[in-house]
Amino acid sequence: MKLKIKDFLAITDLNKEELLFVLKTAKEFKSGKLKEKSLSGKSVAMIFEKPSTRTRLSFQTAIYELGGQPINLNSSEIQLSRGETVHDTAKVLSRYVHAITLRTFEHSRVVELAKYASVPVINALSDYEHPCQILADLQTMEERKGLKGIKAAFVGDGDNNVTNSYIFGCAILGIPLTVACPKKYAPKKEVLEAALTLAKKVDLIITNNPVEAVKDADVIYTDVWVSMGMEKEYEERKKAFKAFQLNEELLKNAKKKDYIVMHCLPAHRGDEITDGVIDGSHSVVFDEAENRKHAQKAVLHLLIKDKL
Repeated sequence: MKLKIKDFLAITDLNKEELLFVLKTAKEFKSGKLKEKSLSGKSVAMIFEKPSTRTRLSFQTAIYELGGQPINLNSSEIQLSRGETVHDTAKVLSRYVHAITLRTFEHSRVVELAKYASVPVINALSDYEHPCQILADLQTMEERKGLKGIKAAFVGDGDNNVTNSYIFGCAILGIPLTVACPKKYAPKKEVLEAALTLAKKVDLIITNNPVEAVKDADVIYTDVWVSMGMEKEYEERKKAFKAFQLNEELLKNAKKKDYIVMHCLPAHRGDEITDGVIDGSHSVVFDEAENRKHAQKAVLHLLIKDKL
């Protein structure tokens, strides 16, 4: 199977069949069944306009293990920081490399980069979506729980890039999802409307009650309360999200004793999640972090292998 897309900018770029195929490919890379050096002799430019640990390392190691050369480009060190346009950057990089990843603020920047680049562009995080993270999340869920007959819960900030992509990913695969968040930080109307178009039946509940979210969940997910660029809102958000912390008391309400706890990291321990939960027996956060590499290997391989 070949992906029809040139770029991977959003989880919604994939239909259900394609999404499952990417996850299958990621699984084969992780198991060692697939060892193809599909980036041999190729280079990938990695542009970072936001700080990064997992995204930088997982992409860099994935590219290297596929036989390619990763080129790290900090935005402050290239001409983008001095006013060169995204248009010109896309045109120039396309003459040098075989793919581009961008970790940025406005989603429109990665869309513009893809529009003018002749090589594949991968969204390594924008303010609207974090599709590579959700691939790794779904891979982890499949490993631990399977993707059929499960229920997922997200507790915390309902209006951030990870939540958006998680809503979309669950909708595409038909996974029932309950998002528990304060009313002020609920998913945006356009996100909910978009999710409803992704499948014939979308089982999505938005609630202000975290107990309601976790009680029947097989997968319980959280993320930071304060996303990058929102640090000035910390005290306000800390108060608003106090009842939405993943802690031992809340998780006593989970009826399924084999539930898993997920967090995309970095975690602010003591805020959205306690030490006891993130380090506890239900936590799969470090498997989830590892799977970033395997999922991104799959994306790179499938976008580049048959198109260059």
